[in-house]
Amino acid sequence: MGGSLRVAVLGAPGVGKTAIIRQFLFGDYPERHRPTDGPRLYRPAVLLDGAVYDLSIRDGDVAGPGSSPRGLEEWPDPKDWSLQDTDAFVLVYDICSPDSFDYVKALRQRIAENRPAGAPEAPILVVGNKRDRQRLRFGPRRALATLVRRGWRCGYLECSAKYNWHVLRLFRELLRCALVRTRPAHPALRLQGALHPARCSLM
Repeated sequence: MGGSLRVAVLGAPGVGKTAIIRQFLFGDYPERHRPTDGPRLYRPAVLLDGAVYDLSIRDGDVAGPGSSPRGLEEWPDPKDWSLQDTDAFVLVYDICSPDSFDYVKALRQRIAENRPAGAPEAPILVVGNKRDRQRLRFGPRRALATLVRRGWRCGYLECSAKYNWHVLRLFRELLRCALVRTRPAHPALRLQGALHPARCSLM
């Protein structure tokens, strides 16, 4: 056994968090959007680089039904939603929605503010979903990726949950980064450096 890892998939409502998780776990995509009814926890076993890891993947909107960054002011005590001991974060936004990107920006700041003093830095991967709607995106990919990697010190990746494009790569990179988070390396560099071939599959 390789151990256990706790992952939180967060973002504004409707950006595709549940769709990404379901593609990763079950290989299916819900054609009709259904709002997630409260936080959900998935517990798959994953084979990564020859070792088996027990994952806890938390899915759910942490700030209620609204998609505005102002909704983050309504968050409960961080201890209540058990994110302080999360090993890695996936912050999802819709590449066609600038408001969902602002929401992710506020999420990242809130996570940093509530990290316990002395706790190891949890890697954050910012994910632009709905790449299949590329023509409707609100900003160029390169500019957003540069802002996230250099300005926010996070990893960046785009995917399409609908067509299962880069979904496996998303989790592979995140897990590899979480496993080496104790090494003295820039978190964005660790994430972007995890691109060499690696086996990652569900048990």
